[in-house]
Amino acid sequence: MKYLEFDKNEMVNLEYSLNREILSTNRAGGYFSTTIVLCNTRKYHGLMVLPLDQFDREPHVLLSCLDDTIIQKGQHFNLGIHRYPGIYEPRGHKYIIDFDYEPTPTITYRVGGVILKKELLFVHNEEQFMVRYTLIDAHSPTKIKIKPFLAFRNAHSLSKANMWADTRYKEIPNGVKYRLYTGFPYLNLQLNKKNDFIASPDWYYNFEYKEELNRGYEGHEDLFVPGYFEVSIKKGESIIFSAATSEVSPNSLTKKFNSELQKRPPKNSFESCLKNAASQFIIHHEKFTNIIAGYPWFGQWGRDTFISLPGLTLAVDDPKSCKAVLDSLSSELKNGLFPNVGKAKSASFNSVDAPLWYFWAIQQYADYTKNKVDVWKDYGKKMKAILKGYHDGLSYNIKMHDNGLIWAGEKGFALTWMDAVVNGKPVTPRIGFAVEINALWYNAIMFTLELAIANKDSKFVKQWLPIAELSKRSFCEVFWNSQKNYLADYVDEEGQNIFVRPNQIFAASLPYSPISDEMKHGVIDVVERELLTPKGLRTLAPKNPAYIGRYEGDQATRDSAYHQGTVWPWLLGHFMEAYFKIHGKSAIPLAQKIIDSFQSEMCTYGICSIAEVYDGDPPQRPNGTISQAWSVAEITRILRLIEKYS
Repeated sequence: MKYLEFDKNEMVNLEYSLNREILSTNRAGGYFSTTIVLCNTRKYHGLMVLPLDQFDREPHVLLSCLDDTIIQKGQHFNLGIHRYPGIYEPRGHKYIIDFDYEPTPTITYRVGGVILKKELLFVHNEEQFMVRYTLIDAHSPTKIKIKPFLAFRNAHSLSKANMWADTRYKEIPNGVKYRLYTGFPYLNLQLNKKNDFIASPDWYYNFEYKEELNRGYEGHEDLFVPGYFEVSIKKGESIIFSAATSEVSPNSLTKKFNSELQKRPPKNSFESCLKNAASQFIIHHEKFTNIIAGYPWFGQWGRDTFISLPGLTLAVDDPKSCKAVLDSLSSELKNGLFPNVGKAKSASFNSVDAPLWYFWAIQQYADYTKNKVDVWKDYGKKMKAILKGYHDGLSYNIKMHDNGLIWAGEKGFALTWMDAVVNGKPVTPRIGFAVEINALWYNAIMFTLELAIANKDSKFVKQWLPIAELSKRSFCEVFWNSQKNYLADYVDEEGQNIFVRPNQIFAASLPYSPISDEMKHGVIDVVERELLTPKGLRTLAPKNPAYIGRYEGDQATRDSAYHQGTVWPWLLGHFMEAYFKIHGKSAIPLAQKIIDSFQSEMCTYGICSIAEVYDGDPPQRPNGTISQAWSVAEITRILRLIEKYS
């Protein structure tokens, strides 16, 4: 029995199939993504979506979709499916009899006596997407017609019919190439077999993307169809269609498809699915290795990178990639801060916690490699520079106060991971002493001291040991609420904010904790009692009047709920780490229960991955990105914790 199982009888039910999305990446920032019946429901869906150097590595949809038509005895059976306002046309999903995700997304169609298998594959580390059509059965001469739909637009925008598109094409071996707009690469469309290309350039109007409409965005676009390829196919024969930014040799396509198929990792267990998902976030481009925060719409985020890095790499025994990312991001440190989002001139240095998570990521790497000498040599100078920056003062009022704690915040900005802004106002500003920032700060100082002592840096130890001791004392005095028996979320001029939020869990989970075991019990108990769900921790307790239980609606409505009750899976990693530290081996049943709750997620929403967020209210529906780096990373770390304590 296969691990990834889909209800074949439900495939024709669009309520079932359109809520299951597939994703495959080329490990270099490119991807294809759509639903399991190949009907696009998002503007981010497409069969070839690439980050283009000429457009600052922004993702661009080149090939949106393909319509395949079986021709037999003069009759045409279109296997495609598109949504237009009020209608699906054509409705080729009714011919689907099977869907498989392993080794690559594969759909099998039955049209009368014709059985056709269609395999989709994105070549690793190249800009090439391929489809292999295999005619399993047929009782009379059969042809396939392949019609490409071109977009040539930024993934965050939509295409509209216009007079400026270059509709001319150039002939190449077994195909044609198009470039709709200046500045874009050519898209080379080729088959491995001689075929007829019938040019019939036309715009198709009003494709409707229901998920964009649900999210409050514009959801209609026009796509350009250059014509179609027509080719005969015999029973048992395979024909390969290729879309690539470079011209390829048609004779090489069969060998290349088979070779690439062999490289696909297994997806026959929960752990192998997570490992496959983890590898898709790690992007190698030129000399840099980075992490995509989430598919299909996030790019590189500093905070997300450091939080997810250990789970995506070390938890799957890939220390080489871990170091490559650390080295790449280390080069972007500027005045004590890392870019939270963007690169170069477009970078935003507005994250107070990203530099502190950098320490944690290095800490996990050092623990894995057991090599404090090289870690200190590679990162010690930058670690000391960050600590000095926080000590002396940085942008956004980030500065260590006389009590040894970090104060951060400026009106109109959200600097912590709870960073949603609606109509120019942060939903959770949290200006002052934030609990997780100061837990991370203490951990950062202590870890740097650990390395400094091991490497005999006595000057640093003499300067920072008293600060560490002061920070620890002040942390308990400032944040602990003895009446509530848990930690304040943040403290400002008006005193403690005692909203029950998950941020306090880091004070119990980090390697160096500023609180006692008795305090950890209190923190874990309140988080478990009021925030824990099967899919993650709520960002606010339901009894709070500000709690919002469903993550839905337009952007402003969703952002208002983002950290006001919405559930985040990534928080489970630190919750379970704290739980194991206090309860030891007896925490295994709870950890296993969490793992079991995500088993079914492998076949829903984003297939073979874990969503960004879930509703705070039962039944915790998935939402946000279909595949989120830190969600996958932290659930993977829980698996390692179970192994460690077993």
